[in-house]
Amino acid sequence: MSNILRRGRLEAAQDEEILRYTSSMEADRWIFDADIAVDLAHTVMLKEQGIINREDCSKILSGLLKIREEGMEKLDFSYEDIHISLESRLIDMVGEDVGGRMHSGRSRNDEVATCIRLVLREELTGLLEEIHKLRQTLLTLAEKHTETLMPGFTHMQHAQPTTLAHHLCAHEAALGRDFDRVQDAYSRVNLCPLGAAAFASTGFNLNRKRTQELLGFDGLLENSMDAVSTRDFLIECASGFTNIMINLSRMAEELVIWSTSEFNFIELDDMYASTSSIMPQKKNPDTAELMRGKTGVAVGALMSLITICKGLPLSYNRDLQEATPNIWRSVETVRASVRVMEGMIKTMKVHPEVLAAQSVIGFTTATELADTFVRETGIPFRTAHQIVGMLAREMEKPTLEKIDSVAEIVLGESLSSRGLTEKMVKEALSPVSNVKRRKITGGPAPEEMRNYLSKRQTELELNRQEIATLKDITDSAFENLLATVNEYRKT
Repeated sequence: MSNILRRGRLEAAQDEEILRYTSSMEADRWIFDADIAVDLAHTVMLKEQGIINREDCSKILSGLLKIREEGMEKLDFSYEDIHISLESRLIDMVGEDVGGRMHSGRSRNDEVATCIRLVLREELTGLLEEIHKLRQTLLTLAEKHTETLMPGFTHMQHAQPTTLAHHLCAHEAALGRDFDRVQDAYSRVNLCPLGAAAFASTGFNLNRKRTQELLGFDGLLENSMDAVSTRDFLIECASGFTNIMINLSRMAEELVIWSTSEFNFIELDDMYASTSSIMPQKKNPDTAELMRGKTGVAVGALMSLITICKGLPLSYNRDLQEATPNIWRSVETVRASVRVMEGMIKTMKVHPEVLAAQSVIGFTTATELADTFVRETGIPFRTAHQIVGMLAREMEKPTLEKIDSVAEIVLGESLSSRGLTEKMVKEALSPVSNVKRRKITGGPAPEEMRNYLSKRQTELELNRQEIATLKDITDSAFENLLATVNEYRKT
């Protein structure tokens, strides 16, 4: 049997169906470059620890770089995973007496766990950049609309006047928490399991801190059993991805609704729309609809990961092979969705005049009218609530005369006798006055929104610097690894 893994203990080769069933080669495309990096770092460390000699080290490193240059398609896909296929290719190139030494002190268990973390670390960094860009786009648009009136909703009913800036910033705030969750998860992804071997570490004198350093990890997963068997970091990331997609789905839902003829708040750019095969007038918000649907990919991946990992005894079990395709599907979907949402928000056309006209429909100023009664006449809010509620039944614009009439029924006296004037009523019914009055922290008043936007821009700049720091650390580590590799290739 030519299979370098099965030729010792096992006699029978797997048939095609079993091979397809057990193989992870297609999913392993994600980790090809990471696997090369892990092999390079492990080989450098083996040489430095005197486990392999300099000449063998040089040949192995040169072979690995050649394989990297050739690409994954040159590997033998009849193997069950990329790790053995890659090692087999190396042995073909440099001979087993040399290439067969690379795997000393290592198992596929710690190798694959390290590869997954390397790739996921890079994906998280990219996702942080994309969330940052979407947040910046929302804030930039909000800055243009601090005085653009619109109706706020509860239960999808017109509730109170607000501004488009206030609404957009609510979504940005949610994405800010998503950013924090991804950043927090990164700290637990960026830990190195390499050197744990199968689960009980190894009798070879490995330097785990050295491979951690070469690969740019922040620290080690010290317990070797935990290092190879845990996939809690995948569940944590999948949970974060799900939360992001839920937030994006809420935004997509609003874009769909706001694009309708009934709302007409916005118009999506043609790039993000489709038309009907039979109705030539249609402009459908398909991209936003698909985003709602793709939320199921992230939710499904999370459920799959939880189910796969539930009840697994320590340490490594082959079930975990099924975990990684789920995280790749999820992260690919969420990153694309963040990018697409940023494009939709950046290019959509806002209809301020429609938003302003709708801001008062449905007696949205009712709360401020009740508040005015409390402030100006001293009656309890619950009594004011009752009076305004009775006025709302009439479906007509309240006047001081009508207010006094209802107040006589409820209180036995008019509110004008308590100091309420027509001017006060008019101001209470003005959506502009409503919004300007709401200037406490977090409110929609233009003055408060400008302060809020300034603070958020400062936070975004700090986040940008944090992303740059993460990238600098990993980029520097990889540059140092390649520099060391090139040095050790010289025999």
